[in-house]
Amino acid sequence: MSAKHAAALEAAIDLLAGSYRGGLEINNLKSADLPNRKAVIDAYSQLVSSLFIGFYSKRALNPDNLRHTLSEAIYPAFETLVRQIERATTYEEAMGRREPAGSDWSAQVMLKLMSFLPQLRESLNSDVLAAYDGDPAVRSVEEVVFSLPGLRAITAYRIAHFLHAERVPIIPRIISEYAHSQTGIDIHAGASIGDHFFIDHGTGVVIGETTVIGDHVKIYQGVTLGALSIPRNQRQPGLIPSKRHPTIEDNVTIYSGAKILGGETVIGRDSVIGANVWLMHSVPAGSRVMRPAD
Repeated sequence: MSAKHAAALEAAIDLLAGSYRGGLEINNLKSADLPNRKAVIDAYSQLVSSLFIGFYSKRALNPDNLRHTLSEAIYPAFETLVRQIERATTYEEAMGRREPAGSDWSAQVMLKLMSFLPQLRESLNSDVLAAYDGDPAVRSVEEVVFSLPGLRAITAYRIAHFLHAERVPIIPRIISEYAHSQTGIDIHAGASIGDHFFIDHGTGVVIGETTVIGDHVKIYQGVTLGALSIPRNQRQPGLIPSKRHPTIEDNVTIYSGAKILGGETVIGRDSVIGANVWLMHSVPAGSRVMRPAD
């Protein structure tokens, strides 16, 4: 680098450093206090491998080495996430956004999650079968696990949802948005989603924070389960509805591009919502809602 270019670059760095002395909300220099995004994602990936160990293991598995192979994923995931949850909660406490949780709280949350993993596998197995049964282009269960973005998004959701329900800050959103970046499917960790859930194709799907979805629901690409816009002057505690997103009952199919909005909107069980339908009102069980032809 020439002396001229080096001098110009040094001046640019001075300007950049100076911008951190202003009043920007993004001027947070407490990186040592915040959770590390890469560490969270690495630990999450180890958890996923433990949930589908037969698809991720680099060695042949048998009853004799299964437990050891699982331990190789579980121990580092546990230790990393305990540290990252501690950092997230300590930071939130320092910012005055939550009450102190206690020195052992992060470890207790992670122990609960680890004990919950067998039940989580039951739900994910039902999701895999929903994809296998619902997509005629899928040739095997193995293809679902290895290939389908919907399953990757649902896996991230089910882990993030557990942590969200335990009031873990920041970490669930990191996991959810990592899956979003990988799949194009945006599922908020606060949503409640039943078993046997299938997202076909998936790109552009949005499922909001207070959405409730029953069992055996199938949705296609571009579906939004969203909230109605709330004016800024109403975005205050007590004015924002606690339920902002719709409820989808059991055995509902929602085709591509449908937009279903509002916390009071309920799609009754066994209903079919057609492609590109826009709904802001409830429909009874067994409904068939189609967009009129142009």
